[in-house]
Amino acid sequence: MTHTLPLPDFTHERVEVITGRRSGLFITVALHSSVLGSALGGARLWTYPHWSDALGDALRLSAAMTLKNAAAGLDAGGGKSVIALPPGTVLDAERRREAFLDLGDAVESLHGLYRTAEDVGSTTEDMLVVSERTEHVVGLPDAVGGSGEPAGPTSLGVYESLRATLERVTGSAGMDGRRITISGLGQVGSRLAVRLAAEGAKLTVTDVNPAKRDLALELGAEWSAPGEEHLVNADVFVPAGIGGLLTDDIIDALDAKAVCGPANNPLAERAGAERLAQRGILYAPDFVVNAGGVIYLDLEAKKLGTRTEIMDRVAHIGDTVRRIFDEAETRGMTPLEAAEGLAAERLAAGAQRHALAV
Repeated sequence: MTHTLPLPDFTHERVEVITGRRSGLFITVALHSSVLGSALGGARLWTYPHWSDALGDALRLSAAMTLKNAAAGLDAGGGKSVIALPPGTVLDAERRREAFLDLGDAVESLHGLYRTAEDVGSTTEDMLVVSERTEHVVGLPDAVGGSGEPAGPTSLGVYESLRATLERVTGSAGMDGRRITISGLGQVGSRLAVRLAAEGAKLTVTDVNPAKRDLALELGAEWSAPGEEHLVNADVFVPAGIGGLLTDDIIDALDAKAVCGPANNPLAERAGAERLAQRGILYAPDFVVNAGGVIYLDLEAKKLGTRTEIMDRVAHIGDTVRRIFDEAETRGMTPLEAAEGLAAERLAAGAQRHALAV
C-alpha cells in the first residue's frame, strides 16, 4: 500500500535523480547527511502513483536514516535510494537486473558518500548486481562472503523494543497472553510473528498480500482485513509495512496502548506523535526500533566485532528505547522528541569535529 504524502522540507546534501539508461525506470539516490560518515541506507523497489511520490519517499526515508544511524551510535550518515515502478509494472528477470545495474551507476556517482543495501522490494541478490557497478554496497549474499539478509537483526531489535514497550504499558516485558497486532507480514513482520506466537502472544495479523493468511493459520493468529487491523483491541500495535499508515483518522480510531514497529516513517504527519500522546498511546520511535539491520550491516562491513558481538549490540536497542521513554517522561515531551534529541546530540558533535578538521 502506498500513501501519497506531500513533499517534505528539503534538508539534504545531495539528491541524484535519473532515468535508468538500461531499464528506463525512475531512480533517485537521496543523500541527507554525511556529517557522521559515509551515508548508509537501503534501496527500495516499489510501485508509486507518480515519480514525485517516489522522490518524496526517498527524501523522507533518507532523513529518517540520518536520525536512525545517529541514534544508534553509528559513524554513518543517512541516505536512501528508490527505484520507482509505474502502476501495473511487473519486472521480468532481465529488466530487474537492468534496474539494479542502473542503481549501481547512480550510487557510484556519489563517490562513496552513500552506501546502499537491500530494503523493501529488493534482495541481497539484487545487491550483488549493484556490486557489478559500484563497491559502495553492503549486505551481499553469504555465499559470496557478504553479511547476508539483515531482516533477522532488524527483527531482534524490534522484539527487544517491543519488550521495553510492553514493560512500560503493562508492567511486564513478557509476551505470554499479550495482545499484539502486526500490520504487515514481510521479512521482519513474519519473523516477529513467529517468535511472538511461540512465546504465547495473542496475535492479530494482516497483510495486503492475501497469501500471507496461510502464516496466520499456521501460527493460530487471528486475521484482520487490511485497513481494519487498527480497530482490534491490542496491547501493542505493530506497523510493519510501508510508511504513512498512521494518519489522523487511524490514530483517532486506534485501539491500542502503544505503537512499536519496524515500518519506516509510520506517522503520516510528524504531529501524529503528539496526537498519539494526547490519546494516551505510547509511541516507540521507528528509527530507534528498526535500527537492528543497519547496525548489523554497518558493523559487519567495517569488521567491528564478531557476529555474536554485533547481535549483542542490536539486542541493546531495547535499553535505548527505555532511555527514550524515561527522557520523554522526565522532560514532558513525546518519545519522538526525545529520540530526535538523542540523534541531534551526536549530529552536533559530529558537525563540530568536522568543522575543526577543516
